[in-house]
Amino acid sequence: MTITEENFVERAEKAIKELIEMKNPKTGHVEPRVTTSQIRNLLAMSADIYNDVILLREDRLPESICGRIQYLKVRMIYEAGRTSEVRRLVENANLLKIVDEIQGRRKNYLLYSRYMEALVAYHRYYREEDWGGQKHVC
Repeated sequence: MTITEENFVERAEKAIKELIEMKNPKTGHVEPRVTTSQIRNLLAMSADIYNDVILLREDRLPESICGRIQYLKVRMIYEAGRTSEVRRLVENANLLKIVDEIQGRRKNYLLYSRYMEALVAYHRYYREEDWGGQKHVC
C-alpha cells in the first residue's frame, strides 16, 4: 500500500502541512483551506464502514462492504468535484489511490481508516485560528 503501519501518521502530517502552505501559482496567495466540516464529512463516511469492518474476523471483506467502499470512493469524487478545497485534500492525501489499494482486505481498510483519522487530527492541530492567527508548526 501507499501507506503502511509505519508511515501513515507521517504521510498524514505531510499532506496537511502541504495543504496549509499551498499557494496559487498565478497569484501567489495561499489557497482556501478545507474546512473542519468538509474533512470530518469524509471521515464520517469512512467511520460508518469501519464500524462494520472492525467486527469481522476474516481478512477478506464481504461483497456488501466492498460495494460500500466503492460508493465511498464515488462520494469522495463527488465532494472533490464540489469544492476545490476538498479536491486538493483528496489529491494531496492520495485518498482515491489508497481506497483502491484496500482491495477487499480488512487490514487495508483499517489502515486507511487510521490514515483518515490522522488527517483529521493534523488538520485540527495545524489550524491557524486555533493558535491566535499564528501557524503552529513543530
